[in-house]
Amino acid sequence: GRRAQMGYVAVNPKEIPYGTKLWIVGHGNSKFVYGYALAADTGGAMLKGKNFVDLYYDTYYECVLNGVKHVDVYVLE
Repeated sequence: GRRAQMGYVAVNPKEIPYGTKLWIVGHGNSKFVYGYALAADTGGAMLKGKNFVDLYYDTYYECVLNGVKHVDVYVLE
């Protein structure tokens, strides 16, 4: 995968190929917006089917603040 940075997300490449451009927002009435992202890496949770995407954040605080969320992922390309 690519070096981790904001806007890069981990996916299962069998479901979403690397390089796919995505738009990620909170599910339902959630006001959460991650925004534009690029499928750039993978991880064990994705390969085991436990996560659909893993969002990257720059700080530990942002990771804790956002935790586990149900999101809608739109494939742009």
